[in-house]
Amino acid sequence: MSGTNTLRQRIGALAGGANRWAVLAVLCVSLLLVALDATILHVAVPSVTEDLRPGSIELLWIVDAYPLVCASLLILFGTLGDRVGRRRILLLGYGLFGAASAIAALAESAQVLIAARALLGIGGAMIMPATLSILRTVFPDRRERALAIGIWTAVAAVGAASGPVIGGFLVQHFWWGSVFLINIPLMALILPLGRWLLPESKGADDGPWDVLGALMAAGGVLGTVLGVKRAGADRTFLEVGAVVPVLIGATLLVLFVRRQKRREHPLIDIGMFSRVAFSTSVGCIVLAMLALVGLELIAVQYLQLVLHLSPLETGLRLLPLTFAAMAAGATGSYTLQRVGPRAMVSLGFTLTACAVLLLTLMGLDDRPWLLTFGFVLLGFGLQTTLFAAYESMLSEAPASKAGGAAAIGETSYQLGAGMGIALLGSVMNAAYIPGLREVPGVSAADSGRASNSLGEAYQIARSLGGSAGESLYSAARHSFVHGLHVTLLVSAVLLFAGAAMALKLPRGLEAEPGAEPGAEPGAPAEAVRIPGQSGPCPDPVAEPSAPRSS
Repeated sequence: MSGTNTLRQRIGALAGGANRWAVLAVLCVSLLLVALDATILHVAVPSVTEDLRPGSIELLWIVDAYPLVCASLLILFGTLGDRVGRRRILLLGYGLFGAASAIAALAESAQVLIAARALLGIGGAMIMPATLSILRTVFPDRRERALAIGIWTAVAAVGAASGPVIGGFLVQHFWWGSVFLINIPLMALILPLGRWLLPESKGADDGPWDVLGALMAAGGVLGTVLGVKRAGADRTFLEVGAVVPVLIGATLLVLFVRRQKRREHPLIDIGMFSRVAFSTSVGCIVLAMLALVGLELIAVQYLQLVLHLSPLETGLRLLPLTFAAMAAGATGSYTLQRVGPRAMVSLGFTLTACAVLLLTLMGLDDRPWLLTFGFVLLGFGLQTTLFAAYESMLSEAPASKAGGAAAIGETSYQLGAGMGIALLGSVMNAAYIPGLREVPGVSAADSGRASNSLGEAYQIARSLGGSAGESLYSAARHSFVHGLHVTLLVSAVLLFAGAAMALKLPRGLEAEPGAEPGAEPGAPAEAVRIPGQSGPCPDPVAEPSAPRSS
């Protein structure tokens, strides 16, 4: 018996000591795959269209099924992990993600691919909040957790930015299914590693899980994100296809909040939003993602359609943004300890706003050094903001509600991304259209079609030819650059508003030594189980005392 206890103590020491960094590595690989799958299919769409011949609606769902399903189920699986075990949900997510990847890679019809993408979304929703809530448990010391979150957020940025580059390489050298096939060996590796390394943890046992509330939250987020995405695709918020889902989603979310306030054992502690630091952090995440995704989308269009760079050259031009984001994540813990959350988030927003204003100097001619410097500032500023906002949000939430808090953060991330495409895309469209209304030699019908997008304007200009074609080509380029400048100015205003919002955050890391950050007085300790042990035991990493040796 003593030998068994000694073995358990050694395993516990590993989980609470140097092994926590191995746990972080497993969590980051998990997150990397989920982030990659959000963007890796984009460059494969032409090949998928040629092979599977999907209709326009089917093609839309092939692209959107994954992010929509993932976003809608984050709260459901985040709170379920608090009840049944975060490690258990994460491992199930690994298995489902790997199986769905195999189905997607071998799909022979659009319907099968859509179903596989939806299954990938379910797996992603099981993985994403679990990674962040387990990280919250394994790193109880706020200073170490800040470093871990910095690495976590940097990996998320690298995954999203690398998706199109990796996808383009795979499609060029293999076939479109290879963008899914790469998930399988990695999942086969991290599934046993996760089972061996990751500690099990749960929130406090506070009553039955609210199934109806979880479904209401899922429906509410699905409707809201779907409506926002439709608005971005239609470039207007007034289309029925955008308004109806948003209204249904918002209604469900309001009902969900009212239900959680009335329940004795709610899925999500709505009272967390009464904490200024928590609600402000969530708002900052939404604003930061709104700026990042919207600006990245417009920047890609500018590089390819105005400067006529190839997809590979476009990806290389955006690499400084990724490297700067990695640097911000790597140095985030040091910066946070020196200046605190308030100054760090405000600084990140301000740097990003300055970068956006600098990019208004972009014109019809290529200015690579300007773009490189602007993208470096943009990546560093936004990642600084996201890092400090995530750290503040997660530290403010009670450890027993880590899964729900992580799900809120990830849902805010997805909602901000959808809003960025819709809002900034609408601003861009509104500023682009007027310049094409009266082009010499071009009919009103051709001008109207050219106002749909710059790519379509180029096609019409080629078909017209002569002086009319040249006039339309020139007018479209000038209008796009004008719209880009207007959009950048709107973004700068939003970013400065984010910097002002961040002034509500605390000045420094205010957790008391030895106290669990964000824990309520008298709250029960979180149950953590070491893999291979039959029952819960005290959290082996709960005491910030001297490091244990194995």
